[in-house]
Amino acid sequence: MSFNSVKTVLLLGLLSGLLVVGGGALAGQNGLYLGLGLAAVMNFISYFFSDKIALASYSAQPVTPEENPEMYRRVAPIVQGLAHRMNIPMPKLYVIPQASPNAFATGRNPQHASVAFTAGILQLMNDSEIEGVVAHELGHVLHRDILISSVAATIAGAITMLASMARWAMIFGGGRRDDRDGEGGALAAIAMMIFAPIAAALIQMAISRSREYDADAASAKYVGSPYPLINGLQKLESYSKRIPMDASPSTAHMFIIKPFTGQTLMRLFSTHPSTEDRIARLQAMR
Repeated sequence: MSFNSVKTVLLLGLLSGLLVVGGGALAGQNGLYLGLGLAAVMNFISYFFSDKIALASYSAQPVTPEENPEMYRRVAPIVQGLAHRMNIPMPKLYVIPQASPNAFATGRNPQHASVAFTAGILQLMNDSEIEGVVAHELGHVLHRDILISSVAATIAGAITMLASMARWAMIFGGGRRDDRDGEGGALAAIAMMIFAPIAAALIQMAISRSREYDADAASAKYVGSPYPLINGLQKLESYSKRIPMDASPSTAHMFIIKPFTGQTLMRLFSTHPSTEDRIARLQAMR
């Protein structure tokens, strides 16, 4: 079993534990059973459907000869050439109808991989820069990062859901101050509200930083030069700040560049290394 496979199993176990403990904290023994059942369902969904959920959340449309033929004629030869060099199957292609430039790869393995581009990135970049970005995303596919990335997105969404449930439980059922059990449940709900979003951010941060460097290196290797990706990252850094993206925090780590910027304390939970550091590493590969 690969290291990424081990991490995926651990993340699924963490999801199960959080759902069971969170359910128990919010609703006692019945909550434990509910959390256990929800964990089984979420694990199944995380493995088999997390990629489809991620694509659907951004209204991604297929890029095929029948649908978006002009876009397919431009992008497909680039993707096919790189997939051949990396000895992986041709992934499915999707376009996200947003002007902010970005891209991500998803799927449970190279045989079930998809690469999604925003409309903005295809308008902004030339073919050389698109090749650098595609090679980065296929690097994630080659390294089998895509499953753990998709699973983490589902986990982060589940944790956020638990925090929301805790908040509503406090509003509608947490007022029994004269009962110790009720008071304990209220404290547990408060703890869930505080720590669940932090846990989600830490999960994303833990899996994302080093894998971005590895995918950048794969782009330089299989394109034959680091400069297409360097130029692409420079454009992404500039234009993504000018054109905000409607992105969910639970899926932010999947994109090639962070779709929104954090300030001060939120930088601790950044899902990506700084673009400057990535470019510096790529320049050192000359």
